[in-house]
Amino acid sequence: MYLMEDIVRDGDPILRQKAEPVTFPLDAATLVAVEKMRHYLEVSQDEEANAVYDLRPGVGLAAPQVGISKQFSVILIPNDEADEADMTAPDYVFADAIFNPVIIRQSVKQAALVGGEGCLSVDEEKAGYVERSYKITVRYQDVEGVVHELALSDYPAIVFQHEIDHLQGILFYDRIDPVNPWQQRERTKYLG
Repeated sequence: MYLMEDIVRDGDPILRQKAEPVTFPLDAATLVAVEKMRHYLEVSQDEEANAVYDLRPGVGLAAPQVGISKQFSVILIPNDEADEADMTAPDYVFADAIFNPVIIRQSVKQAALVGGEGCLSVDEEKAGYVERSYKITVRYQDVEGVVHELALSDYPAIVFQHEIDHLQGILFYDRIDPVNPWQQRERTKYLG
């Protein structure tokens, strides 16, 4: 499992590079990285387990954030709607690795998190709304190289866009209005 000391921090040039496409079949090093990234996210979201490792909680981790300039991310979005009494409800809205992701459709309507966004690679608070498309369709490959298309909206769409930005060398605060960081806009839905 990766630890906080393994997460590449803002200022490292790898975070500003456009990552290289992933080729299939995946090599052993990539598969190991995916598992270590997934384990980080699982532990970081579990308060008891995380007490041992002191990780910053996350829902996504992109390869450049662990020093690998390749186009893949691991995303684990918890299902906040899941009821412990309902064992049929999935634990996650999405839980998988995505390779070579591309946004193929996006809405004009925007969305932003009320409290702004954060990032495991950015230690300083960067305040302001990060406007993103409210709805997107993403085309990506799974660990076997199978192509998927996934329509997303709301918080999951924001998470995917944040992770895809990492693969393009973009950090969330690049999207904050430097003049009016907290200005609300009519076309934007504010979540949170």
